[in-house]
Order: sequence, then structure tokens, then C-alpha cells
Amino acid sequence: MELVIIILSIILIILVLLQSNKAGGASMAITGGTESLFANRKERGSELFITRMTIVVGTIFFLLCLYMGF
Repeated sequence: MELVIIILSIILIILVLLQSNKAGGASMAITGGTESLFANRKERGSELFITRMTIVVGTIFFLLCLYMGF
């Protein structure tokens, strides 16, 4: 079971690193930048797939950690 947790954690780290930077708005607010052109951009294609896979793998990881804790 520990091996499954290790593999899932590595996959989760990779998926999070592959996601696009969505925190640019906060840094622009601090520095005074006006990059509002892409503020309402929707995820499509591989971006949407990576986001959904991150949610699925994160949920499975969380549930397995809870199961191992009991």
C-alpha cells in the first residue's frame, strides 16, 4: 500500500508542475501590472485534461491516506 501512495504522490507532483500558472493575477495586483487580457480565459484541451487528472489523483491520494490512517 505504501508503494501505491509513493507512486500517486510522484504523479501528483508531476501533474501540479505541468499546470499553467494561474496565480499571475495576484502578482500583477501587487506590482501594478495590467494583464487582464487573458483573465477570463477558459481551459481547453490538454490544460483541461491535466486539471481534471490532478483532481482525480489528488482525491485518490487523499482517500488512500485516510484509509491508511485508520
